[in-house]
Amino acid sequence: MGNETTDFTDWPLTTEFDYSDSTPCPATEEKHFAANFLPPLYSLVLIFGLTGNMLVVLILVKYKRLKSMTDIYLLNLAISDLLFVFSLPFWAYYAVHDWIFGEALCRILSGVYLLGFYSGIFFIILLTLDRYLAIVHAVFALKARSVAYGILASVVTWAVAILISVPGVVFHKTQKESSGYTCSAHYPSEQRNAWKQFLTLKMNILGLLIPMLIMICSYTQIIKTLLQCRNEKKHKAVRLIFIIMIIYFFFWAPYNICILLRDFQGAFSISTCEGNGRLHKAIQVTETISMIHCCINPIIYAFAGEKFRKYLRSFFHKQIAVHMSKLCPVFYADTAERASSTYTQSTGEQEVSAAL
Repeated sequence: MGNETTDFTDWPLTTEFDYSDSTPCPATEEKHFAANFLPPLYSLVLIFGLTGNMLVVLILVKYKRLKSMTDIYLLNLAISDLLFVFSLPFWAYYAVHDWIFGEALCRILSGVYLLGFYSGIFFIILLTLDRYLAIVHAVFALKARSVAYGILASVVTWAVAILISVPGVVFHKTQKESSGYTCSAHYPSEQRNAWKQFLTLKMNILGLLIPMLIMICSYTQIIKTLLQCRNEKKHKAVRLIFIIMIIYFFFWAPYNICILLRDFQGAFSISTCEGNGRLHKAIQVTETISMIHCCINPIIYAFAGEKFRKYLRSFFHKQIAVHMSKLCPVFYADTAERASSTYTQSTGEQEVSAAL
C-alpha cells in the first residue's frame, strides 16, 4: 500500500488512463466511486486505528513500562500504525476534492504514508522473530531478547524504512490541472513504466512474500515446539498463530495481486477501458481492506495477551469506572471490588502466553 504504487499515484481519477497505442480512457466513473467509497471507510479506519493504537502506547508506557524486547516492538508497531492513520484524513479529503495542502505536505504525507506501511511490516517481522526466539530457543533468548537489543533493532528498522520510503517523497509533487491541483507520483517519462514496475515488485516482495515466508518458517517451528510441551495453553497459542497468518494474508494478498495486475498489464492482457476501470475499483477496495490491518494489529499483537488485557481492564476501571461511580454511586461497590483484584498476577501465565 504505498503511494508510489497505490491508487494514489494515478489520481486525480478525472484524468485519463494512458495507453501507448490506443485512445485514452476517461476515468470519471472511478473518480465518482472513490469520492463515495473512500472517505467513510478511511474515517472508520482512522477512528478505530487511532483508538486501538493509542491504547497500546498508553498501556505499554504507563503500565508495562517497556520492560522487554516484545514491549519495544509492540510500541514501535503502534507508532507505525499511528503514522499511517494520521495521513488518512488528507487522502480522504483528496478523494472528493482537489489537493489544497500544497506541495510540501504532498511530499511529506506521501512519505509518512509509506513510512508507516513499511515500518509496520518490519515490526511485525521482528515480533514474529521475537516469538520464535522466546519459544524455540528459550535459553538463548534469555540473553538475546533484552531491551537494549530491542531498541537497537528498532533504530535500524526505522532507518531502513525511511530509506525505502524515499521514492515516495522524491517522486510525489503537486501539479496544476484544469480542475485544480493534484498530488501524485511523477516519474521520469522515459522510465515511467520501469519505475512503477520496480516499486510494485518491491512492495510485493517486502510487504507480502518475505513476511509470509518468515511467518511460515518461524511459526512452523513454534508449533512443533508448543506441541511437544505440556503447557495447558498450547492449543490457544497454536490457534492464535494461525489467526495471525490468515489475517495477514487475507488483508494484504488481494491488494498486492491487484497492483501487480495494474503495473504489469501487458503480461496479463488487460488492455480495455472496461477492464482497467474494474481493476481501478478493485485497487481502491483492496487497498482499503489492507488499511484495516492497522486496526487489527492492536488486537492480535497486544490485546490477545493476558497481561495486556489485565492492564487494559485496570486502565478502564481506574479512568472510566471510577469517574462513572462518582456520577452514579450505584457503580461504586462494583468498581472498588474490581479495582482491588486488577493487579492480581495470573497464576497460569507462562512464557508461551507472554510471547504470544
